[in-house]
Amino acid sequence: MNHSMINSMVSMNGLQQKLDIMANNMANVNTVGYKRREATFEDILTNMRQQPQGFQREGRLSPLGFNQGWGAKLSQMTTNFAQGTLKDTGNAEDLALEGNGLFKIRVANGDPNQPANNTLYTRDGSFQLTRVENDPDNVYLSTKDGHLVLDAADNPISVPSGYKLSVTDDGRVYAYNGAVPEAGSLYRGQLGIVRVLRPQFMQQVGDNMYTIPAGVAATPQEINNVVQPVGAGSALEQPIKVRQGFLEQSNVDLADEMTELLMVQRGFQLSSRALSSSDTMMNLANNLRT
Repeated sequence: MNHSMINSMVSMNGLQQKLDIMANNMANVNTVGYKRREATFEDILTNMRQQPQGFQREGRLSPLGFNQGWGAKLSQMTTNFAQGTLKDTGNAEDLALEGNGLFKIRVANGDPNQPANNTLYTRDGSFQLTRVENDPDNVYLSTKDGHLVLDAADNPISVPSGYKLSVTDDGRVYAYNGAVPEAGSLYRGQLGIVRVLRPQFMQQVGDNMYTIPAGVAATPQEINNVVQPVGAGSALEQPIKVRQGFLEQSNVDLADEMTELLMVQRGFQLSSRALSSSDTMMNLANNLRT
């Protein structure tokens, strides 16, 4: 197999992975809180080849050597946590974040060999108030799939039955009785919001949620190097605000994705033609007769 075939095959494999990422972005253009995935490429290997000495001529300015590449591969997939537009829903349970933050979610783990619950992160604030077993007096803030939303102390956020939810811009949660407004409100805790410090270490796990792989961060100190509780950093950092009654839309721009799709398709087409040309040249060489 000649060098041009190897180069084309490697590049086509990387471009196919890029197309898969873009297809996933375009499929989630209307997903609440979805963050665009981006791909980074790098050269696999580059050799410096020397031309014959017969190319050396008086007055020649170009070097005798030339680079020989072996294609490009997908080196890293990262998540773009840029802010999406906010849509007014008028629903008190809908929450949106302004700034580089994530909600903390508790997900039950059905694997008996793993911890009973996992802490995941999401930007999807389409929450609701649901009941849980053995607690008829309260309703809990949860996702559409029933995963509980956590407070700053990693405890589920509950509201007394019949009460309504109120959330301030800084994430404080209150409950009040709409039928008895003069009774005042009850403080129910602080929303568990974290600031993303190193998005390249966040891993998507489906259902628009993220986790920190155990190989990246296993201890609380290592986790704090990836995501940091809001309020634990410098006062100069951009504040993260909670908007009640709003939902953050996907930050995928369909026009940009379509433009990039055309560029990737042209690159894939060029590599496939190079592969076809290499195959034709090898066929000619095999059919030569002395």
